[in-house]
Amino acid sequence: MRSRRLVASFGLVLCATLVVATSVARAEPKVTEFRLDNGMQAVVIEDHRAPVATHMVWYRVGSADEPWGRSGVAHFFEHLMFKATDKLADGEFSMIVADNGGQDNAFTSYDLTAYFQRIAADRLGLVMAMEADRMRNLVLTEEVVATERDVILEERNSRTDNSPQSLFYEQMMAALYMNHPYGVPVIGWRHEIEKLDLADARAFYERYYAPDNAVLVVAGDVTPEQVRALAETHYGPLKPSARPPEARPQEPPQLASRRVEMHDVRVRHPLVRRAYLVPTYDPQNPTEGAALEVLADILGDGITSRLAQSLELDQKVAIETGASYSGSRRDAADVSLYGVPARGQDLATVEAAIDAVVAKIAAEGPTAEELARVKRLNRAAKIYAEDSQVSQARIYGSALAIGRTVADVQNWPTALEAVTAEHVRQVAAKYLVPERSVTGWLAGERTGEAEAG
Repeated sequence: MRSRRLVASFGLVLCATLVVATSVARAEPKVTEFRLDNGMQAVVIEDHRAPVATHMVWYRVGSADEPWGRSGVAHFFEHLMFKATDKLADGEFSMIVADNGGQDNAFTSYDLTAYFQRIAADRLGLVMAMEADRMRNLVLTEEVVATERDVILEERNSRTDNSPQSLFYEQMMAALYMNHPYGVPVIGWRHEIEKLDLADARAFYERYYAPDNAVLVVAGDVTPEQVRALAETHYGPLKPSARPPEARPQEPPQLASRRVEMHDVRVRHPLVRRAYLVPTYDPQNPTEGAALEVLADILGDGITSRLAQSLELDQKVAIETGASYSGSRRDAADVSLYGVPARGQDLATVEAAIDAVVAKIAAEGPTAEELARVKRLNRAAKIYAEDSQVSQARIYGSALAIGRTVADVQNWPTALEAVTAEHVRQVAAKYLVPERSVTGWLAGERTGEAEAG
């Protein structure tokens, strides 16, 4: 849980991919953007080191855009997209990609759904033609929907219902987001998944799967001219929906702290988690979002972080700690902290220790060395990320899919570099306050011994 994760999101991805000048001159990736007549946005990231291309289509729709009472339909549709079209049989899409030496997959989040293939550059037109085909020509039937609904229910069973930690996270998010659909799990609530039908699938497909609601990202051994010609051939003829995503409900002012306590006999390592409601990253006002990102890294990124140093090494009350900031989201975000009690320690002790760390940084801010450490880590991580076509495609695609721009992606490193110790102290004091928080305890049986770890 301490690894610097690359995720399909702008803020979290970019926090791990900051670049500034180094002692060795390095060329930045060449990025070109254009838009088709039907509204489809496109970005090309040139990387000519190997004859390979990464092709991604990002739809500006995620679980937070689902009709009320139809949770899970966005993720459900991610699965349905691999079914038959007018031209391809069920499952043939992935088989063709594999037969051509490529890989493909898809994923859904609160704000977006993405489909990607990594393949030899000379096969780019092949995967683009297939992706364009399933954008508008899926063949949906009662049988297909019923079969895949059962697959989704089994996925929920294996990944969520069989995991106390996943169930606990769902309860935490439901408590944190009182009005915004981020409080609903991406995979959906079981009782609502069970009711999804052919009409739900068709309505969702016709509403959101169209070129004017999509972003094309191609990274690799290609030129902008080649990609544009292929995009105009395959995506250009598709009709737009002219129906952008609707406005979402937003969070009201939160005036009271909340607590969640969950017991499950399967829990072997109790956990305390604290989530604070905070703003997402705003490129028009970057200071707070960048400072929140740095704050989360200082508090919980690695063994040299504040939480690890205090709770794990000095006090020895925890065996694992961490922190994160979800500033990649389109709307509200959260700063989340956690601690796993050491043997002989209880959740109350760990919670009090977390509170003390938060209070100290809110009062005094970070040290100069802490600030410098985080910035050094981000600079190095950016260099490593540039070695991966997929990482580059995900960085740009995840940003554009939530309404940000190429310039926003490229300006994010500057925003992080500009963060000062006082900026970090200010956001900690302003946002890491009880009335903006949900505190959760996950434990086994209701005994003091079980909670002690």
